[in-house]
Amino acid sequence: MASPASGISLDPWFDNYADRASGLSASEVRALFAVASRPEVVSLAGGMPFVAALPFDKVRSSVDRVLRDSGPSALQYGSGQGLPQLRERIVEIMALEGIRAGVDDVVVTTGSQQGLDLITKLFVNPGDAILTESPSYVGAMGVFRSYQARVEHVAMDEQGMIPQALTERIDYLTRQNVPIKFLYLIPNFQNPAGVTLSAKRRLDILDIAKAHKILVLEDNPYGLLWFDKPPPPAIRSADDSGVIYLGSFSKTFAPGLRVGWVVAPHGIREKLVLASEAAILSPSSFSQMILSDYFEHQDWKGQIDTFRGLYQERRDTMAAALASFLPGVSHTMPLGGFYMWLTLPEGLDSKEMLPRAVTELVAYTPGTAFYANGEGQRHLRLAFCYPTPEFITEGIKRLAKVITEEIELVSTFGPPASEIAQATNVDSSSPGVN
Repeated sequence: MASPASGISLDPWFDNYADRASGLSASEVRALFAVASRPEVVSLAGGMPFVAALPFDKVRSSVDRVLRDSGPSALQYGSGQGLPQLRERIVEIMALEGIRAGVDDVVVTTGSQQGLDLITKLFVNPGDAILTESPSYVGAMGVFRSYQARVEHVAMDEQGMIPQALTERIDYLTRQNVPIKFLYLIPNFQNPAGVTLSAKRRLDILDIAKAHKILVLEDNPYGLLWFDKPPPPAIRSADDSGVIYLGSFSKTFAPGLRVGWVVAPHGIREKLVLASEAAILSPSSFSQMILSDYFEHQDWKGQIDTFRGLYQERRDTMAAALASFLPGVSHTMPLGGFYMWLTLPEGLDSKEMLPRAVTELVAYTPGTAFYANGEGQRHLRLAFCYPTPEFITEGIKRLAKVITEEIELVSTFGPPASEIAQATNVDSSSPGVN
């Protein structure tokens, strides 16, 4: 990396890096953490689960029991595929979403993020295409970029990815002779848009993928965190030969343990185990044993119910605050999960607006973080999972002030502010906005 002023490299090893290292860069979400962690800032940016709602006395009991009964094994290397007793629990959990799998089908990973990395490493050569939703998970964008993939976004609406748009994108890439390695989807309460792929579209998209011999990568960290009713069955439940499934305990239990899993067709599973062993030798035995013990001795389904109620209350609080302070700014209304996706008035740029928001002590994630092509300026993601309802309301109030000021600023170079405010129903005299 060179200094802009001098042209002198600040990193003496810059010329030694592999070409793929150019794809490694800090995500906009990570860059926000240092600012958002300040106590005076209301962070609506990061998708951190509210782990304070866990029964820490019961978690502590599991930790104590593991150390007392299996201490030497818990602190030792383990199997590259993961502990059988945890994989048994994972099979039970996936059955709740219609997935039929055996213990040997499961590969435990260090968070589902490692699973995403391993699959991309196994399949993608530089320049290969990966199909994703538009927008898509920022962590996936980082992985795909690091392996020099060509990310191709496919349009979505309130029912998720549009099958016709998928067909058109596949046809375009086929005409360009670009290899398509897989289709990456987050069908339930999608990150960042919060939408859920409809049951019919799940089957339509699966049919399209099968017709074109395209592997489907189904990422499902939020599926159990529904509010009023469960989402449709997992895509993997309809096809166990062309779908790889990613699961995680980060959202339904705790991200600090870093435990996720992959379910894949037999040949892919064997490659995944070898790739995982080459990368990390084995996932943490200690974390796996803690989870296994907790799921054996505690009411884990009741705990997920607790999370559902907590997150639903916070979603409702955010929706009410947006209706009060920003009635004209459209947003999704998720049926579960962590996120809302906002569309700003014409002329506003969420990335450029962020420094102003931070000065008003509120943080969000700009929409550009969720695209590989620089789009998303008029969008932003709000996370309602971590802040208390009171902080959510205060955060939206501060955000409304920022957006209103941005509208006033834009109006000096375009239509009068009154016309913009009227067009967007943003009332600059509303409480908490002026």
